[in-house]
Amino acid sequence: MNKLKKLVIATTLSLSIFVLPTIGGAAPYTVQQGDTFWSIAQKYGTTVANLQIANNRSGSQLFAGEAIKVPDYVSKADKELMASLVHAEAKGEPYSGKVAVATVILNRVDHKEFPNSISGVIYERSSGHYAFSPVENGEINRGYTAEDMKAVNEAIAFRGQGKGSIYFYNPSTASSSWITTREVTVTIGNHVFAK
Repeated sequence: MNKLKKLVIATTLSLSIFVLPTIGGAAPYTVQQGDTFWSIAQKYGTTVANLQIANNRSGSQLFAGEAIKVPDYVSKADKELMASLVHAEAKGEPYSGKVAVATVILNRVDHKEFPNSISGVIYERSSGHYAFSPVENGEINRGYTAEDMKAVNEAIAFRGQGKGSIYFYNPSTASSSWITTREVTVTIGNHVFAK
């Protein structure tokens, strides 16, 4: 075997995926000799699958010296809160619509005009009303499905890569005409997403 091939074999690392992605955003990290997706995930409080999603990987090989992205952490409690809101807001909507609702929450967290935490965004009040009607009417307390959590995980994994939507509404039920003045980014199912 030539030297280069031996070096590649010596620095190629493998690991199976056993968990679903749980976090998003990204910071650069240079892979060190001996690193695995699992050891990096443990060090930064993420999952193997989310590291792979953030780096567009379907396999588990890493090479010493390569730069990868490490997603930011979102707690289990915040993910469950997001999934509950996704369930309440997007029951019966296409899966992509559920991802888009979760993305709106994250975009608001990252936007200067909204609270900078997931719970702050979800429980935000303005003029005596909650920003999301399921918080107001209690529907948020009805739990979530595995698909709702999958949508949250996908939104987190691809955080910051969407069209910047910070609002969504159903045109047939929206009671405020103000929302229709916002720039539409996409329509999915019965929801219009805007910024």
